[in-house]
Amino acid sequence: MADLTTHFVGIQSPNPFWLASAPPTDKATNVIRAFEAGWGGVVWKTLGEDPPVVNVHGPRYSALLSPDRRVLGFNNIELISDRPLGLNLKEIAQVKRDWPDRAMVVSLMVPCNEESWKRILPMVEDTGADGIELNFGCPHGMSERGMGAAVGQVPEYIEMVTAWCKQYSQMPVIVKLTPNITDIRYPARAAKRGGADAVSLINTINSIMGVDPNTLTMVPSTGGKGSHGGYCGPAVKPIALNMVAEIARDPETAGLPISGIGGVSNWRDALDYIALGAGTVQVCTAAMVYGFRIVQEMASGLSNYLDEKGLPNLAAVQGKAVPTVSDWRYLNLNHVSKAVINQDACIQCGRCHVVCEDTSHQAISFMQDAAAGTRRFEVKEDECVGCNLCVSICPVPECITMRDLAPGEIDQRTGAPVPAGHRDWRTHPNNPMRETTV
Repeated sequence: MADLTTHFVGIQSPNPFWLASAPPTDKATNVIRAFEAGWGGVVWKTLGEDPPVVNVHGPRYSALLSPDRRVLGFNNIELISDRPLGLNLKEIAQVKRDWPDRAMVVSLMVPCNEESWKRILPMVEDTGADGIELNFGCPHGMSERGMGAAVGQVPEYIEMVTAWCKQYSQMPVIVKLTPNITDIRYPARAAKRGGADAVSLINTINSIMGVDPNTLTMVPSTGGKGSHGGYCGPAVKPIALNMVAEIARDPETAGLPISGIGGVSNWRDALDYIALGAGTVQVCTAAMVYGFRIVQEMASGLSNYLDEKGLPNLAAVQGKAVPTVSDWRYLNLNHVSKAVINQDACIQCGRCHVVCEDTSHQAISFMQDAAAGTRRFEVKEDECVGCNLCVSICPVPECITMRDLAPGEIDQRTGAPVPAGHRDWRTHPNNPMRETTV
């Protein structure tokens, strides 16, 4: 089988699947169960200074559900660990001694002053933990106290605190970034300037899940009032992937190790992150929905994929997709694709026809044989612009696919042959600010 062993900023783990800093990593009982199930590592739930924070004793979680009650998105208002610092440190040390082959990273959040960081770092280092993750992303509760996302939204603070941690600790420093910012590249650059060994992202997104139609109060609520929380789960994955790719392809942060977080529910999700530059992936929501044993399917699926491709390890795929991510202006405007419907696979539901007629380019014809009781849908190539809408909404996988036209082939929509070569928006004649040379 392919080797899933991961080496990340000097931290080794048997696979790239780590539990993120969150409720599932709150105490030794949970972490031991996770290691027994096969997780490669954990990021212990964020520790702060004593006295511990106080969480609400009411609804902390809520979910966005599909019609068949699958969890699409997850929201929580839980704060950092509400257990005594000393107890957490004692448990971290014991678990690391008992499981020396697993990655043990400790998430930290203390007030934004040098003495607080200088005080807590040696305590964590004494546990034998493999590294620390600076929680600069928590969007609720702690940000109102000048920590979490309140730090992560100010690049100067990120650089300053990261430099303190590198000064007062020998452990690898991973900086966890908030997505609640306009351009993720700026905090990533600040982390690198401060000496960060890696970044992890994304933390959760500011969110309100809805309103109770009977009481007209936001949900979840405690005693009739609620607070915005942190949104995660499968729905945030595309947002997280974009931010990971932005850091991976930014010349100022290229080569900075990344731990990818956000909506990882199976091996395919993990592959997406790794191909876009991540060295490990962190998981929370999937574990909270399905339990810790889900990691076994993740690991076996990723290993099987590598075996089928004849690849020896994760290094063979890490970052390979980064060069394919581009700004829109560089896309090839000479490229032409057309939709193709596999009639043998078509179930004649008609969704492709309806959405193309109503919202796109009226490029799918509908023919009905009343006597035979059948319907047939075909692509009209002279109208199809290759938008991919029909592929996206078809309920049958790979029933509708896109065919790339070869250079010189006649595009039925324009009546002209497909041009050879690459032409992008910079030199296109319709661009009023086009460059004369590229």
